[in-house]
Amino acid sequence: MPQPLELKKTLNLLKTDFPMKAGLPQNEPKQLAAWQESRLYDRILAARKGRPLFVLHDGPPYPTGTIHLGTGLNKIVKDLIVKSRSMAGYYAPYVPGWDCHGLPIETQVEKELGGKGKVPPDEFRRKCREFATRYVDQHRRDFKRLGILGRWEQPYLTMDFSYEAKTAETFLDFMEKGYVYRGRKPVYWCIYDSTALAEAEVEYEDHSSPSIWVAFDVIGGGTGSAANLGREIKAVIWTTTPWTLPHNRALAFHPDFDYAVVDTERGAFLIAADRVDALRSEFGLRESRVRATIKGREFEGMKFQHPFLPIEVPGVLADYVTLEQGSGIVHTAPGHGVEDFLTGQKYGLETAAPLDDRGVYTEGLPEYKGKDVFTANPIIVELLRKRGALLSAADYTHSYPHCWRCHNPVIFRATEQWFIQMDQVARPGKSPGSAATKSLRQEALEEIRRVKWIPAWGQQRMHDMVSGRPDWCVSRQRFWGVPIIVFYCDACGKQLRDFAALRNVIRWFEKEGADAWYRHSPEELLPAGTKCSCGAAKWRKENDILDVWFDSGSSNLAVLTAKEGLTENGAPWRPSDVYTEGPDQYRGWFQSSLLVAVGIKDQAPYKTVVGHGWTLDEQGRAMSKSLGNAIEPNEICERWGADLLRLWVASVEYQSDVRMSERVMTQLSEAYRKIRNTFRFALINVSDFDPSRDALPAGEMEELDRWMLERAAELVKKCRDWCEAYEFHRVYHAIHDFCVVDLSAFYFDVLKDRLYTKAPRSKTRRSALVRLLAPILVFTAEEIWKHLPKQSGDPASIHMSVFPNESDLGTGLSPKQMVNWERLLNLRRSVLISLEEARKHNDISASLEAKVRLTGAAKEDVELWRAYKAWLPPLFIVSQVEIDEPSDIVAFNPGVSRADGKKCERCWNYSRHVGENSRYPTICERCSEALVEIEGEQVSV
Repeated sequence: MPQPLELKKTLNLLKTDFPMKAGLPQNEPKQLAAWQESRLYDRILAARKGRPLFVLHDGPPYPTGTIHLGTGLNKIVKDLIVKSRSMAGYYAPYVPGWDCHGLPIETQVEKELGGKGKVPPDEFRRKCREFATRYVDQHRRDFKRLGILGRWEQPYLTMDFSYEAKTAETFLDFMEKGYVYRGRKPVYWCIYDSTALAEAEVEYEDHSSPSIWVAFDVIGGGTGSAANLGREIKAVIWTTTPWTLPHNRALAFHPDFDYAVVDTERGAFLIAADRVDALRSEFGLRESRVRATIKGREFEGMKFQHPFLPIEVPGVLADYVTLEQGSGIVHTAPGHGVEDFLTGQKYGLETAAPLDDRGVYTEGLPEYKGKDVFTANPIIVELLRKRGALLSAADYTHSYPHCWRCHNPVIFRATEQWFIQMDQVARPGKSPGSAATKSLRQEALEEIRRVKWIPAWGQQRMHDMVSGRPDWCVSRQRFWGVPIIVFYCDACGKQLRDFAALRNVIRWFEKEGADAWYRHSPEELLPAGTKCSCGAAKWRKENDILDVWFDSGSSNLAVLTAKEGLTENGAPWRPSDVYTEGPDQYRGWFQSSLLVAVGIKDQAPYKTVVGHGWTLDEQGRAMSKSLGNAIEPNEICERWGADLLRLWVASVEYQSDVRMSERVMTQLSEAYRKIRNTFRFALINVSDFDPSRDALPAGEMEELDRWMLERAAELVKKCRDWCEAYEFHRVYHAIHDFCVVDLSAFYFDVLKDRLYTKAPRSKTRRSALVRLLAPILVFTAEEIWKHLPKQSGDPASIHMSVFPNESDLGTGLSPKQMVNWERLLNLRRSVLISLEEARKHNDISASLEAKVRLTGAAKEDVELWRAYKAWLPPLFIVSQVEIDEPSDIVAFNPGVSRADGKKCERCWNYSRHVGENSRYPTICERCSEALVEIEGEQVSV
């Protein structure tokens, strides 16, 4: 007879090569290199070939500087969407892009050159292209480091020749449809960068302005009672832009407001009746008496003397006049405000704005002529003081528009620009569908209603922006961008309207890019012999370039095409399934993309729009280097690993503003450790698992295992639904809780006894399985996948696999059985509380020393416990459980005492049968059965 087995060696103390310590900063780059070498992205697409198409269209960031946390959040959210759709079985390509034109890059290149105008336009553009290429390479490296898979070697760049050609062609399409016109209107203007700005290129910051109250003498006119006002009365206006007063051409009154003539010790003033108290307070008046009140409509046509220019200005009516600030009479300069301009158009006022591109007055009085507008502010205030027209002056800090790049204050300035008319209907025959009966604005508003907006308030926000926006100014006075393809006759100045001839330029752009505009003469760019209606054949080119928002807004036309592999069934174009960007893009890329697509394709370029919030520090402040509170993605990758950054993105409700700090990362590190250890425990216990040999049908599994699989099936269903709804924070928290609560704190705890003590071939041991979700922890998931036992045909990478279906994990457990286990789990919680109390009183030192007595329970509970009596000791992790008879008076209180018998040397359970096995006198009856099976297997081998 063979010698008895050494008990320690009979335990299933399995091991795994999966390390407890992740070492993400060191190991993630190695995994990236392996993915790159194996061309994982291409293999994923090959595995999904023929499946339904899902396209997330990437909003192109500017390639300037290093990526910041907000950019990292944006790209990771996109990756979560793409990976989750891919693992849901979709063909989900991801084509990243960059917005390579415009002011941000021009500004950086000008810094490198030491100023503006240092080199010719063609050379300047070449340096801009080199700069953009350099930072595209840097961004690409940083984005790949975050575990983001995509077509990185063939991204779309707005400076690609084909893209520039498409942008230029799109502008010509808008022009041919009749949307485009050139006009003089006030636009945001940066006097430091000498260019017009889009609304999306303006940021509001605190700014100190001179707040002044100014008197305009009444000359006469008006109707009704107003016609009888004397010339001694002074109309009062309030402004924070004294520099616009030289261009004042009217005073605006609200037709329905009451206006008061107020006699004071400083004279008689005309002001809105509801603002009389403000007048008294502002001027420190001791005496004031309302002489008369007159309706605002009666001041239409009245004449007022300009305070320092020899001109008379009329009274006009405007509904935008308010009573919240000022005097209720609005200083109106049509050359320096949208509402002022519209009022000027209504009344035929001069749109005066004699400023050059640097904001310097080219006309005016000697005091301010030749000065820039901000330098002129105090000069004009002093001029008013000398003329006796300044009633009050003070400094006023308020939110004021600033240039998004140089962060200097901007002005409104009327200049000649190119516009897309929002209320224009496409010319007959130039629109592909019935939308030709509707204006661009009307059609865009209809499309907004058809799009799914997440969060839902995005729909109203976009609707309000589009319904109230002015015509789109699409011209810029710069060099680095797509030129506006317009030619003027040298002889008569007429614009060339031969669109067939204009489209010849597109072919040049396709060959040489937009640089061709600066390299070739008009006669080279146009077809030979192109003539004006006047007979002349010599042309000059437009100098302006297109707004970068038109540039990036055309991306759907350039990218969502059959050529790029992003359409189905040979369709030349299709809208994207989803766009996702930050909150600033409602007035930026979301809007420009919508207008371009509606103008050309008569439909929105997206089916769903998902907005995300800003990234803030722990105190809710915006992150910035100057505040010293910025945490960059590269820093996080070096200290914690990209998977921790991805875990943060997945853990927060990213559709609102989100906060980041070292404390947050420390907490996430602990959450990650728990998840990792859960998987490590599972891997240890399947290390010798052979799916082809050991996998069990549901009917052969233990009921507890079937219940846990049903719980896992429920989790899979919820997670798939949440991924579909882009609610990744729900996915993360559900998986975290399942790992930490359901698995680690309950299931694995209960299973430890049979995992360690059953014979290796025991079927009960082989039913503990773990699945995980890969889109969030891309590196860790791949690491776990490598250590999982495989079946023939399993993909080499987890990212080539697909999500399980709920039905894959279902075991057919009845609803009654599911409820039974929920009741047993509640019982376990009560027993664990009693065991902890027994430990505190030193009745036991470990739970296996205990015997639990269940007493004072109702009949239905006792019946359940007796049906599952064999499961109760492992559920409670005790040696013995006794169940009393049902009680008529329910007063359930689990009793805890020391277990009967002796401690088993092998499993540490207490049993009265220890010592009955003469071959193994120190073990219990369960271990005796296991050792017989083990010895039998060894004999058979």
